[in-house]
Amino acid sequence: MQVTTIGVDLAKNVFQVHGIAEDENVVFNKPLRRAQVVPFFRKLEACLIGMESCSTAHHWARELTALGHEVRLIPPMYVKPYVKRGKSDAIDAEAICEAVTRPTMRFVAIKTVEQQSMLSLHRARDLLVRQRTQLINGLRSLVAEFDIYIARGLARVISFAEDIILGEVLDLPDIANEVIRNLSEQLMALHQRVRWYEERLKQVAKEDARVRLLRTIPGVGAVTASAIIASIGDGHQFRNGREFAAWLGLTPANKSSGGKEKLGRTTKMGDQYLRSLLVVGMTSLVRQTRSHPERASKWRTSLLERKPARLATVAMANKTARIVWAVLTRNAPYNPHMV
Repeated sequence: MQVTTIGVDLAKNVFQVHGIAEDENVVFNKPLRRAQVVPFFRKLEACLIGMESCSTAHHWARELTALGHEVRLIPPMYVKPYVKRGKSDAIDAEAICEAVTRPTMRFVAIKTVEQQSMLSLHRARDLLVRQRTQLINGLRSLVAEFDIYIARGLARVISFAEDIILGEVLDLPDIANEVIRNLSEQLMALHQRVRWYEERLKQVAKEDARVRLLRTIPGVGAVTASAIIASIGDGHQFRNGREFAAWLGLTPANKSSGGKEKLGRTTKMGDQYLRSLLVVGMTSLVRQTRSHPERASKWRTSLLERKPARLATVAMANKTARIVWAVLTRNAPYNPHMV
């Protein structure tokens, strides 16, 4: 029987494939080693393939698409309702095969190699920033045990570390001075690596026309713009700006029932990295509005008058996400009179 639909449960070494024919009879449900995957699908006629959007999914989607198959990536949370009972690779592959055929199923756009390359810059930078934050907290706590206080803020800690490296000796035992010096050297090394990633991101941002378009939006810098392009491309997988904002988790949870509309807190269901970048950008706009109210828009000023600052930043991030979608899909710079 000719296979029409296949569900693939991805793994590191052993993959599970579940294939059905046009009459929905099961043709096979078997494991494949990594080296067997491409030869197996090369022998099959073009069919629909479903996979969970997880680690290595985009790579395998590109590989199987090159063989002529139609590949669709499904968010794992949307596959779970189709798992009947228990947990095994065979059951998961069957659930994926069933989920990919649903007419209302939502899918993840397949990323290109260029998109994933740009995302690797962001992931590496985010990792080093978190490590730097951990090291700063550890260093501040350590010196506080000796009644030495470092003021909050990255610049203050970096200045302290630079003084230690340049030869400043604290009035402490030799062991404590050695530990503090080693931590200071490690902190400065991490800080330099983070700066390198930021400079590289700015360089990439200058080369991409779509990133330059997004940077015309207030509160959207090189890091945020390049992260958005690397994550969603041209944005056409979303029907409108609200879908993009909902995907980021910036819309309120809908808990309506019985004809009564009830909205809860923001869902926070989407891409946490992009959402945090947008909120941080809007936080910067809030500070600018308070410092220079004559330069701010009337909507932003009135929002801050009516709502707390943190609530306002989330609302501004929601609106900015919709503007981002409009700028990308229209391929035109931001115009406040058109959005």
